[in-house]
Amino acid sequence: MPKKLTKDVESVVIRFAGDSGDGMQLMGNRFASTTALIGNDLATFPEFPAEIRAPAGSLAGVSAFQVQFSSRDIYTPGDVLDVLVVMNPAALKVHLGDLPAGGAVIANSSAFTEKNIKMAGWDDNPLTDGSLSQYKLYEIDIIRLVSNALEDMQLNPKTVERTKNFFGLGLMYWMYGRPIEPTVDWLKGKFKSRPELVEANIRSLKTGYHFGDISEIFATKYRVARAPLEKGTYRNITGNYALGLGLLAASKASGLPLFFGGYPITPASDILHQLSQYRNFGVKTFQAEDEIASIGAALGASFAGNLAVTASSGPGIALKAETIGLAVMTELPLVILNIQRAGPSTGMPTKTEQADLFQVLYGRNSESPVPVMAPISPADCFEVAYEACRIACKYMTPIFVLSDAFLANGSEPWRTPDLALLPPIEVEFATSEEGEFYPYERDEATLARKWAVPGTPKLEHRIGGLEKENLTGNVSYDPENHHLMVQLRAEKVAGITAEIPPTEIFGDPTGDLLVLGWGSTYGAIHTAVDGSKEKGKSVAHAHIRWINPLPPDLGEILLKYQKVLVPEVNAGQLLKLIRSEYLIDAVGLNLVRGRPFRASHIVEKIDSVL
Repeated sequence: MPKKLTKDVESVVIRFAGDSGDGMQLMGNRFASTTALIGNDLATFPEFPAEIRAPAGSLAGVSAFQVQFSSRDIYTPGDVLDVLVVMNPAALKVHLGDLPAGGAVIANSSAFTEKNIKMAGWDDNPLTDGSLSQYKLYEIDIIRLVSNALEDMQLNPKTVERTKNFFGLGLMYWMYGRPIEPTVDWLKGKFKSRPELVEANIRSLKTGYHFGDISEIFATKYRVARAPLEKGTYRNITGNYALGLGLLAASKASGLPLFFGGYPITPASDILHQLSQYRNFGVKTFQAEDEIASIGAALGASFAGNLAVTASSGPGIALKAETIGLAVMTELPLVILNIQRAGPSTGMPTKTEQADLFQVLYGRNSESPVPVMAPISPADCFEVAYEACRIACKYMTPIFVLSDAFLANGSEPWRTPDLALLPPIEVEFATSEEGEFYPYERDEATLARKWAVPGTPKLEHRIGGLEKENLTGNVSYDPENHHLMVQLRAEKVAGITAEIPPTEIFGDPTGDLLVLGWGSTYGAIHTAVDGSKEKGKSVAHAHIRWINPLPPDLGEILLKYQKVLVPEVNAGQLLKLIRSEYLIDAVGLNLVRGRPFRASHIVEKIDSVL
């Protein structure tokens, strides 16, 4: 057998695709976790159908997981695929268009039956009719190979077939020099009560790995060196998981018990699941009967002195709107996580979008300002969740964290922070020793009112949605008092600008074009601007984490560029805000397809604008 060649490459993009029951998400997650362990930078993009189980073999049932890993810093899951691993004809049909000529297709030929081929809409078998001639095609009868490997285990055919994803995973491990031991250990823990499944999946994993090593159809394996990551302890983390850890860290830093009230909704449910495992940290989770009850319980917990959090997506946030207004009126701290998905209404539950920006800014009755923060990457979700808790407690206000499905499910390496270096969260409850108590007496610097826990002697006060008299908190219909309270609530939120650090600019501080973004577009914009700068274009990138209030230096920054481009996964919501707030002729790039931007989309727009 000829000796295998090893080729060094800088970056690789792989997409695993198959039926939603083929374990593609598990396969991608295991590959990403192992890649993180060996020190590559990486970014992932899981994409799966909303239906719990679409018909097997149908286009609607295709699930995929894309990962880019590299020996340099990367910011996106990649625009161009190097390898497409498909488990059936439908997966090939859905994803082949994203593979450039010369890319590799690794196909499970076992699933290319006449029935599956017709169900996927192919006229003939694409593996044999020459339609894939422009690609490097590797046909592998995976089911036959895993059946041979497991034939002495007396497993039923369905169980044997379900191990095929680990064959593919083992093959990719061999091809890109990943160790299999971490996955073997993971399997032993995951299925410890089912030893036959541990053995079957390990055998399938090893069969795929050794198939790559001994098969003559693979002449080359690839090596991706470690990325120059900053020294520290890293783990691979998704955005939702980082939000949960940020909330937990804030609970410990503030000394407040964490209460989470939620109702299951994609793509926010993971946060409820995660926090429910932290009972040993004193975390209380409450799965309510509906969205309204969940935020009502959270606001009540805040009134009682807890660090209160609720989470949902657009449809659930719509139902929570009245209680968010109540939190504005009562001036109680409440962190509201909105994990955006494609809408309106039920929309496309598992697809990403940035179209809830106006909802969180204006989706309530009357004048009810709420601060809004938006994380820019999965790892950044930790810091934003922590900071949102700090601001909520310091300013006694509800606050939105505006994430989305791309950040929630995507992952990247995260350097575990030194908790001692996080900013302190100082909470001071009102006491009966401070003289006469006025519930709406305010801190001169922050305009925050005092937080009086019910049951504290001599601190009895009214609470509810009716307008409060300044200082006393008594119910008031006085027109001048109402005007004053409207102003005070708005000034309090506006005053949070004191907490916002200077806006970072990637590129020259002045120039022809500034690309301004928020949220999950960070990676695509940064990559596009970096490439355009290398071509000599006068372009820079600014990405804001604060949307209400906007950074105090943003207006001055915008004036230093001839043109401003705002890419968003909506119809232009931040664009309208920027144009109205700063009276500049900014232009938008708006693609609302339920998928994140590719860097190439932004590069094309930059070229057309300049």
